[in-house]
Amino acid sequence: MSLGGATRPFPPSPAAAQGSSGKMAQPPVLLKDMKLMDVKLGQLPSWLAMRDFTPGGILGAMRRGYDRYYNKYINVKKGGLGGISMVLAGYVVISYIWSYSHLKHDRHRKYH
Repeated sequence: MSLGGATRPFPPSPAAAQGSSGKMAQPPVLLKDMKLMDVKLGQLPSWLAMRDFTPGGILGAMRRGYDRYYNKYINVKKGGLGGISMVLAGYVVISYIWSYSHLKHDRHRKYH
């Protein structure tokens, strides 16, 4: 048995068969199961058409978002001010948006 370049004494290892990264190829994910960040720009209209825009679907999406936020920033062992400050900053922005029409009219008035 020669150890030259033409013959191999052992079959290739599974790590060598997987490629240089060591990860096996993932099976393709259905478009409706993809996250928004994984959707390509050409697939966006099809992805949006598959979303559930019923009131129950919207409430479910809001619930999942709230649960994700709560578990990431509030329900932690060593919390900080980050989660609460984001809620307060969001409240300030939404309050400004809601009162913008009133503030816009006040800025054009003359006080003299």
